[in-house]
Amino acid sequence: MVTQYRVHLQTWVLLIFGVHLSRPVCVEVPSRTEAVLGRDMRLTCISCMKREEVKPKTIVEWYYRPNKDENTELNRTLIYLFADSTGKDQGGPFKGRLRWNGSQDLQDISIIITNVTCNDSGYYECHVRRDFVFGFFNPSFFLIKNITLKVKRKATPDSAAIYSEIMMYVLLVFLTFWLLVEMVYCYRKISKSDEQAQDTTTNYLAIPSEQKDIPAAPVTE
Repeated sequence: MVTQYRVHLQTWVLLIFGVHLSRPVCVEVPSRTEAVLGRDMRLTCISCMKREEVKPKTIVEWYYRPNKDENTELNRTLIYLFADSTGKDQGGPFKGRLRWNGSQDLQDISIIITNVTCNDSGYYECHVRRDFVFGFFNPSFFLIKNITLKVKRKATPDSAAIYSEIMMYVLLVFLTFWLLVEMVYCYRKISKSDEQAQDTTTNYLAIPSEQKDIPAAPVTE
């Protein structure tokens, strides 16, 4: 009974450890910069929060500039606005072609351009504003990320993406194999301990019976 309890306990510990490793982690990765004509393009913008349990008020603005200009305030155009848990495109050349593709916790605040055209090449800005509330203290966080997009008629193979995907699968197989080996090792070790305990108990119980079979020595005067 004790052995079964130990087996279940260690199995639960391994499962909890595996679940802890599989928890999602926020990583700020750069966006792709090449789009294919006629396809959809995801403009990636990730702004990780250090304290995920805090839910600030988040406002996201996406701007587009056809070319670089010193006076960016006049040259850029607001194309998408996300506020009060609702996103909406702001018309212009992207009207009806922008779709929200962010996460529920608003750390991933990306958008998708559908049916990419040659005129979509240019410079995009992702503006993030977070307003926190801590009693009487209301700090704000502001971030701007720039993306330079080029539209091509045909897709080119991304060797870095292929290599990353292969390494991800290799790592997944390795972790799964390591977990199985650890479980088998723990099971064999516990089984061996159980056998040794049973042998010790058997030998201990066998001692009195052997002593009973030994005839008593005769008493002489």
